[in-house]
Amino acid sequence: MNNENPHYDLIAIGAGSGGLSVAERAAAYGRRCAVIEKGRLGGTCVNLGCVPKKVMWFAANLGHAIEDAAGYGFDIERRGFDWARLKAARDAYVAGINGWYRNYLADSDIDLIEGTARFVDARTLDVNGRRVTADHICIAVGGRPQVPEVPGAELGITSDGFFELEQQPRRVAIVGAGYIAVELAGVLDALGSDVTLVLRGEHLLRRFDPMLREVLAEEMLEDGISLLAGTQVTAVSRRDDDTLCLSLDNGQHLDGLDCLIWATGRVPLTDGLNLEAAGIETDAEGYIPTDEFENTRVPGIYAVGDVNGKAALTPVAIAAARRLADRLFGGQPERRLDYSQIPTVVFSHPPIGTVGLTETEARAKHGDAVKVYTSRFTPMYHALTPRKRQTAMKLVTVGAREKVVGVHIIGLGADEMLQGFAVALRMGATKRDLDDTIALHPTSAEELVTMR
Repeated sequence: MNNENPHYDLIAIGAGSGGLSVAERAAAYGRRCAVIEKGRLGGTCVNLGCVPKKVMWFAANLGHAIEDAAGYGFDIERRGFDWARLKAARDAYVAGINGWYRNYLADSDIDLIEGTARFVDARTLDVNGRRVTADHICIAVGGRPQVPEVPGAELGITSDGFFELEQQPRRVAIVGAGYIAVELAGVLDALGSDVTLVLRGEHLLRRFDPMLREVLAEEMLEDGISLLAGTQVTAVSRRDDDTLCLSLDNGQHLDGLDCLIWATGRVPLTDGLNLEAAGIETDAEGYIPTDEFENTRVPGIYAVGDVNGKAALTPVAIAAARRLADRLFGGQPERRLDYSQIPTVVFSHPPIGTVGLTETEARAKHGDAVKVYTSRFTPMYHALTPRKRQTAMKLVTVGAREKVVGVHIIGLGADEMLQGFAVALRMGATKRDLDDTIALHPTSAEELVTMR
């Protein structure tokens, strides 16, 4: 084997969820694999997404729990919050995961090539001046936050910058309406920041079921988060007192901010890969088109995860990558990921769990064959708390057998209870199947099997 220009069965570009997973599964089949990464191992999820976000969400929940404790007889005073201490502990936890991945790659006989990859041709990559080749190359470079082109936009930060903050912002504006925007807004509010959420459109989470976004908006307003809907930021400036000012398209100004966070979407990290040398073309937004088997238009080159623009979720990248390796090396030629019925969770306050068709989507597809069941209540936890946070649920069914095609939950525990119902939906459960399931009492989840 030529160690100067080694050849592999598979190379994954990117050591995030997709790249690590395809290499791990291919190595398990006895193939020689390498992963190329220019940054920290684990990708966005581990370093700048799911993992550190969930740590902050847990901290925010504890902030709410301190307020709730009085209703249960506890005499607790919230005397402060040490942002720097939490950040240090969170960063140490993430660093531990980085180290675990490094050891795991070594133990799995997967080569880690550190540097920036560029295509030389469809089978050859240049990594900081070193040439490597492979029979199969999987592009799994992920994406990065985008920043709108408005004057002064550079004065703000993105979600990446949020995880670098050494001090808690006291008055912050977040521009966006998706996952990241509502999650960061909820965390910062619960930890004591004054938060304004600027929505360019009229709704939060516009692709979600209307019930979910409406209840979330109510809860956020009740928590004291300001929502400015249908509002565009036209400029950002810095005042003499070092605070920021947002100029809005309605002529108003949002002044006195010590932090601005852009949460206006993400773009794929395809720049710099020299894709044209391999014959790969991207779409207008920079995503690499793939077919149902994750093939690009060039045989032997594949793309998984956020970079192909299908579904920007960590478990999706992992599942697609593992199935790709099964197909290529495991003797399973039809193995592929079914992108329908993907469950997802938003770690808002309260959290959201959703899978399947929204009511709007179901009615557009099935018309009058749709029947919907809903429930809204105060969960038992909040029976004694000063703040009565709501839970709401919706089942979307279709046809005479009332096959369940959508499950939508917002409320305490929604993030944990959805997984099992996602299995039921995938197996074709009907409303009668849910009705015939014995309820767990007293829980919020029992509402999903007792709706009338």
